[in-house]
Amino acid sequence: MRRVLSVVAAAVMVGSGLATASAQARTAGNPGHGTPGHHDPGTPAYTPPPITWGTCPTTSLQKAGAVCGMLTVPLDYAHPDGQKIQLAVSKIAHKTSDAAAQGPMLVNPGGPGGSGLGLARLGASVPHGGGDPYDWIGFDPRGVGRSIPSLSCDPSYFKAGRPSYNPVTPDIKTYWLDKAAGYAADCKEAGGALLDHDKTTDWVNDMESIRKALGASQINYYGFSYGTYLGQVYATLHPDRVRRFVFDGVVDPRQVWYEGNLAQEKQFDPNADTFFQWVADNDAAYGLGSDGKAVRKIYYDTLADLTAHPEADFGPADWNDVFVGAAYYVYDWDYYAHVLASAAKGDLAPAKEAYGAPGDATYATYMAVECTDAAWPRWKRQEHDADKIASSAPFLAWNNTWYNAPCLTWPAAPSKPVDVDGKGVSPILLIEETNDAATPWSGAIEVRKRFPKSALIEGVGGTTHAGSLSGVSCTDDAIATYLLTGVVPKRQPGNNRSDLKCDPVPPPAPTPVAAAATVAPAGSAVHDRLGSGLRKLITDAAMPQP
Repeated sequence: MRRVLSVVAAAVMVGSGLATASAQARTAGNPGHGTPGHHDPGTPAYTPPPITWGTCPTTSLQKAGAVCGMLTVPLDYAHPDGQKIQLAVSKIAHKTSDAAAQGPMLVNPGGPGGSGLGLARLGASVPHGGGDPYDWIGFDPRGVGRSIPSLSCDPSYFKAGRPSYNPVTPDIKTYWLDKAAGYAADCKEAGGALLDHDKTTDWVNDMESIRKALGASQINYYGFSYGTYLGQVYATLHPDRVRRFVFDGVVDPRQVWYEGNLAQEKQFDPNADTFFQWVADNDAAYGLGSDGKAVRKIYYDTLADLTAHPEADFGPADWNDVFVGAAYYVYDWDYYAHVLASAAKGDLAPAKEAYGAPGDATYATYMAVECTDAAWPRWKRQEHDADKIASSAPFLAWNNTWYNAPCLTWPAAPSKPVDVDGKGVSPILLIEETNDAATPWSGAIEVRKRFPKSALIEGVGGTTHAGSLSGVSCTDDAIATYLLTGVVPKRQPGNNRSDLKCDPVPPPAPTPVAAAATVAPAGSAVHDRLGSGLRKLITDAAMPQP
């Protein structure tokens, strides 16, 4: 199934309540090569029309007092008078007096490709009123969610019943190569010209358009996962526009994007083992034994059984995908433990339910950005690297390889990553757990080096990715202090360390198998200050799995 995009420059979204801005643009001239705080060198400036605010399309935003609208921006900022697209934007105004207000706080949940419209609600989750002085701005990036156009290539791409990720036979390798090439071809048909203008630098230009439309001289920013890289590039290109920036789950700017995926594959394996050991440590609840290696064997035995005897509606790739979440986050460890316990008894129904309904919108934009931010190596190199990593860290090696395989034939040309440089940037706050697999620790250390006024909070020993505002007071209080005062934790000497050590996000309390019916569905977060709905927006974006 294919859904062809159309670029609508001036359309009223009937029933959504989103007001559409008029499509107007003007060329403001080029203020000079490399002029900071204006636009990319060589790109004509663009001044957007104002946003007409109206009713938001979701009940959660309406209840939070948000207003929403559409912002018109160029498809190609090099031609600001050309074709236009529209970004869906939300706003929850500051709760302090105007005199105490501290300007707009843009939020990006990661992905790339996660919908951020609902994240205008994030401010209410900062303790001690730390979010109150800000206008919290959520937005759906280009191609995402309620922005126009919205990119979708093949909604059935992740339909359950897929073979092993590990290409144990030539037929399986051919299946995945053909499937990935077909997806790239579908995106060429669906995305058209958008695919040539869906890089991180395009998103940075869109953030500048949002800033201008809001009439702000600077922005504040809260970025999760990929959103930390988006913030790094923005800060590099517009250092004088940076006010207070929080990066949670920090991307390594040296590894955009192929090398970053290899680093993920190496860290996911020990994180999965940490989960299996936690299940073993709670044998009284789950009854799978007290040996983490034995629990791990249950997972891999089930994977082998499904590889040899796949079910029509559930295959080994689907089984692997179910447990990727356990290596990303601790929030749902109890849920995944019950899924594993049921499978150990021959019951795959909970695993099938956990896999859920496949989705495509986030994945399509993920591919659009990751395939064009930087060049990807040829298949021979990728196959060699996957084989090598899988020999010692099999949990995600082939899963990640095939997930990114559409880049092999992607129909838009790659660019070169921006050389991230934060030397002239105001103090920013970095947050990372020691064993974060999605954005490994080395990335946070590298960004700390490149932003010499920054400070890094470490969730010591944790495996949760982008887990701030999850109720860990040490971390959350430091965030509130920074947002209220601009003061980051004291920078410690040396380049390879954190500046403030905090507890990691805690795992949930185990529930006995006899009480399995009471277990919350995946995506909930018992210990999460944000609550399951808002946290799910972030986890879904940062973990772009079906």
